[in-house]
Amino acid sequence: MTSKYTYIDLFAGCGGLSLGLHNAGWKGLFAIEKSPDAFKTLKYNLIEKKQHFDWPSWLPMENLEIDNVLIKYRNELQSLKGKVDLVAGGPPCQGFSTAGLRKENDIRNQLIGSYLRFIELTLPKIIFFENVKGFTLEFKKNKAQMLRLAKSKGKAYSQYVLETLEGLGYDVDGQMVDFSKYGIPQKRKRFILVGVRKDLINDRGINASFFFKEISKNKRTFLENKKLPQNPKLIDAISDLLKKNGLVQTPDRDKKFFSGKYAVARSTYQKYLRNGVNTSFPDSHSFPNHRPDIEQKFKLFLKAPRGRNLNATVRETLNINKHIIIPLAARKAAPTITTLPDDYIHYKEPRILTVREYARIQSFPDWYHFLGKYTTGGLNRTKEVPRYTQIGNAIPPLFGEQVGIALNRMINA
Repeated sequence: MTSKYTYIDLFAGCGGLSLGLHNAGWKGLFAIEKSPDAFKTLKYNLIEKKQHFDWPSWLPMENLEIDNVLIKYRNELQSLKGKVDLVAGGPPCQGFSTAGLRKENDIRNQLIGSYLRFIELTLPKIIFFENVKGFTLEFKKNKAQMLRLAKSKGKAYSQYVLETLEGLGYDVDGQMVDFSKYGIPQKRKRFILVGVRKDLINDRGINASFFFKEISKNKRTFLENKKLPQNPKLIDAISDLLKKNGLVQTPDRDKKFFSGKYAVARSTYQKYLRNGVNTSFPDSHSFPNHRPDIEQKFKLFLKAPRGRNLNATVRETLNINKHIIIPLAARKAAPTITTLPDDYIHYKEPRILTVREYARIQSFPDWYHFLGKYTTGGLNRTKEVPRYTQIGNAIPPLFGEQVGIALNRMINA
């Protein structure tokens, strides 16, 4: 791709979508991300390494909250009205996620309103929005102050967004998409919404629905051109990262932590993600220090059926109260990885996955380095965004690249 269409990445996280758009030939104007650690990762890889963004002089190149940007830089954003090709990204999903507590009054849900105000100020040609399945589900009751759009109880927030964007002059379509059908070794389903400004729709049928037809139609050719499997399995992603390969001291952690060395790449997926890396061990491939009794429990978990949550019998026998523990299956796609790495047990070794193994499952290349804490706990979970969380929240770059190609074709039509 040679075109340099411009976009803004909202709620950018560590840069998964931006990396995909970069690989598809798009040029970033700027990215908004609240977390200092996630922004450090994005800045290191995409701003410093790739010079991917044409960052405006009026906006600080640092982690920023979208509401502060909307207030402080309102005039500058209005000056972009109609000039930006794409505004991409999805607000934090924790308040909507069916994997969590799913709280309607979660303050993070209010960022949907911030997203819509940003769209209203800039009126990009195209909108790309991603969120969890729970975003499309009704809460038992909705509060009228949310987005100031509630007209009936039980309405899904996705419907509010669709109606609001249509009111702003967009043709909009939203569908559930399974990333495992797009070359990602993970059963990850997300709500994808695309909007096209109605004044840009022509007689060739280039509307919001065009995107979903285009990305589905081209996925096979896209993966074949990269010599990647259509339906990669977990073993295709991480079998070269076993602990038995040998250990080196982790350079960015306490001396008691050790990282694994590379084995020979065993799949085209591994070769693709290792391209351009010449070190003997990958970034962020630091193993946890499990106690011997924990390892023994994990060995027992690996005798349970793979790829599913431990059943009641196993839980009762081992006196386990944890809600989710999934011994992973080597020859299946991984389940949707979350921000909690202790939900999953490696398919072969009695341990949780490393940050780099998380990144492989999300299709981040090995040259992409992650910054900040490896993990956190307790009350800090709501405040900090460590490496596992950065990856668990990200859009897989390999899917993001296919998004960029489809949007490129839309805007070119």
